[in-house]
Amino acid sequence: MRKWLRRLGIAVLVLGVASGVALYSYGRFAEGARGPASQALPTAADATTLDRAIAPLLRERGGQSGMALLSDNLDAFTVRAATARAAGRSLDLQYYIWNHDFTGNLLSYEVLRAADRGVRVRLLLDDMTAHGKDSHLAALDAHANIEVRLFNPSRSRAGVLGRATEMLLRPMAMNRRMHNKAWIADGRVAVVGGRNVGDEYFDAAAQTNFMDLDAVLIGPAVAQTSAIFDDFWNSASVIPLSALTTAEPDALEKLRENGDAGYRSAQAADYVARLRGTPGVRALVGGNALHWLDEVGVYSDPASKGQGEGQGQWLVHRLGRAMGEAKRELRVISPYFVPGTEGTRWLVGKRAEGVDVSVLTNSLAANDVMAVHGGYAPYRMPLLEGGVDLFELMPHGQQDSSLFGSSGASLHTKAFAVDGEGGFIGSFNLDPRSVNLNTEMGVLFRDRSAAAALLRSYEAKIAADRSYRVRLQDGALRWEDASTQPPRVWDREPEASVWRRWTARAVGWLPVESQL
Repeated sequence: MRKWLRRLGIAVLVLGVASGVALYSYGRFAEGARGPASQALPTAADATTLDRAIAPLLRERGGQSGMALLSDNLDAFTVRAATARAAGRSLDLQYYIWNHDFTGNLLSYEVLRAADRGVRVRLLLDDMTAHGKDSHLAALDAHANIEVRLFNPSRSRAGVLGRATEMLLRPMAMNRRMHNKAWIADGRVAVVGGRNVGDEYFDAAAQTNFMDLDAVLIGPAVAQTSAIFDDFWNSASVIPLSALTTAEPDALEKLRENGDAGYRSAQAADYVARLRGTPGVRALVGGNALHWLDEVGVYSDPASKGQGEGQGQWLVHRLGRAMGEAKRELRVISPYFVPGTEGTRWLVGKRAEGVDVSVLTNSLAANDVMAVHGGYAPYRMPLLEGGVDLFELMPHGQQDSSLFGSSGASLHTKAFAVDGEGGFIGSFNLDPRSVNLNTEMGVLFRDRSAAAALLRSYEAKIAADRSYRVRLQDGALRWEDASTQPPRVWDREPEASVWRRWTARAVGWLPVESQL
């Protein structure tokens, strides 16, 4: 027994020393590899198409910001592609995920076309999913007008073993990720919300597509978004891709030659048609659906959260205060919902104060991360006992809801509405990872018409043909499917396989909630 304890002690000591060396080595590398600081380019009155379209609108509004809600997935693609085409000065793009798939490649091509016109492009990606896409990103980075930077990247770029070793030796640092999403064109238009870049966010996935929500912004709120981008771009957690890998000599030219292949495919017909039918920039960024707001702000965790710093400025505090203002009703949409003991107590406490509290999240069958559902499941009973209403999205969308035949649906919207007076749209889930580990951002606003639009989106998602109503019956959970007559009542996780149910349950037994 003593021999094994001695060996264990030696192993722990060796791991500790190796971890210390790795942290020191990476710190020295990162300090020397950081790129030069740069800032968002100033706007002009009429220098670009976007300037000429938006500046007159803002002059009529005396300091207000315009905001439109973007729920349709094809519209979400179109706004990004069309603003990239209209940009004449800059594109600042910040994402957790940018997939190298059909729609991801279409938008990469739009970025490349903009750079070829002389537009300055800054592309900031989290390295968790950018890893393995170095050749494509390096080809973009080789362009004189494009720079790619990565948030908290691993130094090892080849193979799984090197990355796994880094995760073992730098677990706390590697566990902190940038979950922000922002698309900023010419400093005039910003798209902020829940969508990453990839097929499942733009109705192009063959299996399951996400229900998501973005806010399209013009006016002072765009400058706030740009300031957040600059904070991250110039932060200690961000390293230029060029310090990690370089492109093959002809990679950029090959990308130019083949970049439009997606648009030439039959699969792109609906996307091309929507882009061709876009009725001008003003209509594109909201048209009649544009809400003009006096009280609106784009907020984010500081980039220093990537190093575990700045706790007093973390976004959770601002969002907690906003939700705490609820006097009549609180509507929450969180696809990955793990409230924990403290969050459950807080929500039940609001209900005890007379606030009508309702939460929409994914059902087990609709959740793309079973582990998160395992973390959420134990809190259903106390939430329902405390009077909180729970809805869980069904695992199937409306008939013909996808361009390519997908019938699967999964919730990805992160939002809340308070008293029909205001709300939030962004990347923040009500789970420990968003609170403590990931950096998050979003739009916080106070306006009745915008809140009403957000509530309409909520009501549509909890409709009888979209979501199960979770209830308590004789001390047991029941799921009500009111899309049929009479309503069907499930006494176990509806439409979920035995394997999914047992996997989620097993996760619920493990001490991993802080990572969910």
